[in-house]
Amino acid sequence: MRRRSITALLAAATVAVALTGCVSDTSGSSGSAGSVGASGDTVFPDSVTAPLVAEVPERTVKALPQARLADGLLPPTNKWFSGLVFGEESMAVFPLPLSFQLTDSGFELGLPLVTASSANIAGGFVPAIEADVGADRQVVTGYDTASVTITQYDGDTELGSTVIAQGSPFVTFTAASALSLPTEFDAGDGVLTTTVGDTEYGLVTEGSVAGGDLSLETGQTATWFAVPQDGSLDEFAEAASHPVTGTTLDYAVTADSATTTIGYTTADGEPTLIAAMPHQQAGAAEGVASYESIYGTLQVVSGTELGWSVDALDASGALDVSALDADDTARLVEQVNADAANMPAFASDTYFAGKSLARAANLWSLAEQLGAEESAASLKALIVDELDTWMEADGCEQRTARCFVYDDAAKGVVGLDASYGSDEFNDHHFHYGYFFYAAGLIAADDADLARSWAPVMNLLAADVATTAADESTLFPVQRTFDAYAGHSWASGSSPFADGNNQESSSEAVNAWNGLALWAAASGQQSLATEATWMLSAEAASASAYYTDFDQSDPVYDGFDHSIVSLNWGGKRDWATWFSPEPSAMLGIVLLPLTGVSEYLGGDPERIRENIADAAPDGYDVLFGDTLLMYSALAGPDDAAAALEKAASLNEDRIDNGNSRSWLLAWLMVHAAE
Repeated sequence: MRRRSITALLAAATVAVALTGCVSDTSGSSGSAGSVGASGDTVFPDSVTAPLVAEVPERTVKALPQARLADGLLPPTNKWFSGLVFGEESMAVFPLPLSFQLTDSGFELGLPLVTASSANIAGGFVPAIEADVGADRQVVTGYDTASVTITQYDGDTELGSTVIAQGSPFVTFTAASALSLPTEFDAGDGVLTTTVGDTEYGLVTEGSVAGGDLSLETGQTATWFAVPQDGSLDEFAEAASHPVTGTTLDYAVTADSATTTIGYTTADGEPTLIAAMPHQQAGAAEGVASYESIYGTLQVVSGTELGWSVDALDASGALDVSALDADDTARLVEQVNADAANMPAFASDTYFAGKSLARAANLWSLAEQLGAEESAASLKALIVDELDTWMEADGCEQRTARCFVYDDAAKGVVGLDASYGSDEFNDHHFHYGYFFYAAGLIAADDADLARSWAPVMNLLAADVATTAADESTLFPVQRTFDAYAGHSWASGSSPFADGNNQESSSEAVNAWNGLALWAAASGQQSLATEATWMLSAEAASASAYYTDFDQSDPVYDGFDHSIVSLNWGGKRDWATWFSPEPSAMLGIVLLPLTGVSEYLGGDPERIRENIADAAPDGYDVLFGDTLLMYSALAGPDDAAAALEKAASLNEDRIDNGNSRSWLLAWLMVHAAE
């Protein structure tokens, strides 16, 4: 065995905490949480987080852009629709299968045209159908798991509201007062149609169409949709007559699976049509039609909910090096002692500080297992001292770095120093995931440390993992994680024409792995279950859309690479934000490789193909260490070959979140399998 299960870690943490004192239960529930159905438990309600927020300084480090948002709604940073909300100009968003954009006086929608080139799969905004409702102001007045409600106004007069939802092929406008708007649809009985390009669009309305105008009385609806090439107009029209009004989320984790269920509420409770993404289709009902999308073929199913399961992934940190032979063990002890004696200074910004801490924690775990007692003691002292500094609640009243503040305007926690736009809520899960990971490893068997770090560490957790939709005014629900897409979004305000994006899927996996380790170390069952669900879902989508997608899907015809390194709402790129090197494209969706990273394995030939694309001339490249470690997942012989190459790998090819000790340990363990 290479890893301890989350159940075992929680059991150990619970015993340890019981013996030494209590770490606060983040669920706010007096009942005990089971291992299944954590969506029924509210994680981080105000009753838990308010006392913690009160202890840290309140400060806005960088203001978010202006927002089209109703009073009382928490700012929806890091969402698929963030660009619709923030900024002087509204950006297009992509509630697959449609694209959608606010205009000066209403909105436009259309079915994206999907095309592939050597390094890009494009499916941007298509303004095929316009609804000009005469608005001079549009405001998001509601959002939930997968839907958004936008209310249109003329001055102080409410004209109506529009609902869009991920997975829904329908856009519905409900009139709040009598109005008429120009329409492309001709007058007729029943469903109205028009063709734009190669796509037939339908309109189902309770109003009337005459003389080029659509007239609606108060409370009447109009629903637009795009008919897929293999779809039935009548079937889509019937579903359109039951408008979607909102969505709900349930999730559950068992020993074998992590299940997500998104409910689609309709105005009359009748079924609707829902587009399932490729990662949602295993075991799904037979589709009634299909859409092309940048993520592959979407299968349209009928019902009131979309549910799917992925393999449950146990949180894991330390590598088990107990099976190494004497020579490998001696070599590894020597390297661990050398790395421990030459520790670089910890960084002061939240991203590189987190990576520094995780690197040191991995070194410590090796030293502990190998009996390198002096190195283990010195490493733990360094890590504890550094985390103690970061975990001082009032730290930002004393210094300008290595501390956290609460931004009451943006409703979240920001670390100082900020980096990569973290002060505008970019990448919080990437940054804080390393903190969770380090703290989870170090405090796994030390309840005193868990209790000491819990107040601030739980604030970081609340920033990205709150579930208490009706009980939180301090943090939004699951800030970065998108239940429908199965992965997170990295940009805070998403000021992009192609929607939000995420590059490092592997650092998102690391975030939820670290969160689960922290939950286990601090004895928080509800948080552990939520984190395990997000971990399992994120890992599955990372495979489905980044490293191991189905190359036979027609969407990849013309795309010349075996991985995608940057996914957006409206496009997918073989590119990164920071480097044009081929090795960067793969490395950024692999690092950090830890005990949980086995999810990247499973298909030796695909691993070798990905490596050949990223490093055709060998490993003396950016992220050379990471690519060597990834190659070991193809099998023991590949790991043994990588171990030989690692001996001569230049030090500057080892990532600053990694160490030569961890590189060797990973390769040795996989070569010995």
